[in-house]
Amino acid sequence: MISKLKKSSVKDSITVALDECRTKTLTLFAGMNAATFCNQPHPDFSPVGWHLGHIAYIESLWILEHSAGSPCLFPHYRQLFAADGLPKSQRVNLPKLDETLDYLDTVRKNVLKYLEVADIEPQERLWRFLIQHESQHCEIMTMVLELFNSQRLSVTLPSSSSFQPEMIEIPAGEFELGSDSMDAMDNEIPARKVYLDTYWIDRYPVTCGQYRLFIEAGGYQNSQYWSVGGWQWLQNEQVTQPLYWIEAQSYEHHPVYGVSWYEAEAYANFVGKRLPTEAEWEKAASWDVQTNRRRTYPWGDDLPTHKYCNCNGLDPIRGDAFINYTTPVNTYPAGQSAYGLYDTLGNVWEWTASWFSGYEGFQSFPYKGYSQAYFDNQHRVLKGGSWATRPWVLRPSFRNWYHPGVRQIFAGFRCVTS
Repeated sequence: MISKLKKSSVKDSITVALDECRTKTLTLFAGMNAATFCNQPHPDFSPVGWHLGHIAYIESLWILEHSAGSPCLFPHYRQLFAADGLPKSQRVNLPKLDETLDYLDTVRKNVLKYLEVADIEPQERLWRFLIQHESQHCEIMTMVLELFNSQRLSVTLPSSSSFQPEMIEIPAGEFELGSDSMDAMDNEIPARKVYLDTYWIDRYPVTCGQYRLFIEAGGYQNSQYWSVGGWQWLQNEQVTQPLYWIEAQSYEHHPVYGVSWYEAEAYANFVGKRLPTEAEWEKAASWDVQTNRRRTYPWGDDLPTHKYCNCNGLDPIRGDAFINYTTPVNTYPAGQSAYGLYDTLGNVWEWTASWFSGYEGFQSFPYKGYSQAYFDNQHRVLKGGSWATRPWVLRPSFRNWYHPGVRQIFAGFRCVTS
């Protein structure tokens, strides 16, 4: 049983996280106009205003209705903000920003009031899920806002040292895949030992300078580098460079991003490598062979900050101002994994070769639609997080997933060889 002091500590930590996460969310809406709030720049992604209302809806549904047993505070929002309520194309008719903010504020006040009396022991995992749920939608909103930007920022930071691409050998052996922590999402559970043969993995994510060689060699015009599905995707999309490509020499050491899985696969074929499985990626990012245990983060147990990785939309130098750009892949030597990999958390998500599916023993939580609906052999796993990812979802075991043709997310990749 959790002691009274322990319960108080857990509630305090949840309250702090709820407040910090919400502050970051609201920062995105400072000075936002109605057009940006309601418009849909891409048919696959809802307007930012919908995501904001959805955050309040889910918090109200699972805490106030399911846990506290209270009636729905805003029943007229149920169809609009439920994930299965309306098609994305019909989510543009939204309440005004100030009305939506009032919705969030009213729900949050009632949620915090309930937290004071809640039995936290059986509910802790749900509360931590909701913090991560808001974090994930916050990143999607950041991505949607990026799709509005016709002008890319051309800001760079000095590299910590000269950059030399290299591969690191990961010796054969067992490691622990997944997580059983209180923060773990249902698709990360249960943790289990997995054996992998020896392989080599890129120390850094593929950079813009490296990817430029693929572009200049006619990679987008040569079918030999593409799978059948990838080549068909390319003929339909008619793209010739990554979505977030910046034509500037100063970005040569930044990770390439805004690439689909198909583009990542084609590049890997171009250089005679392949994409890592998610198990290969996770072992290289988290396993410490010296202690024979999985690290909480690649660098150890310290929480993710600008000391270790580019995350949370914070300036990596000052650690305060909001930014929306990548950093050179060798900027964070303190963030290396035990094997010496850089940039495994933050900066850009990384595509893997694995299809998204449940681990053996999978149990959905808190509802089947979060993970299980996507166990369809049509979504590839991404690992690691991006510059926009909040710290509550930054860990090597966290699994993101998207269709291989999606390139709007902040995703890059690194390669392996057997």
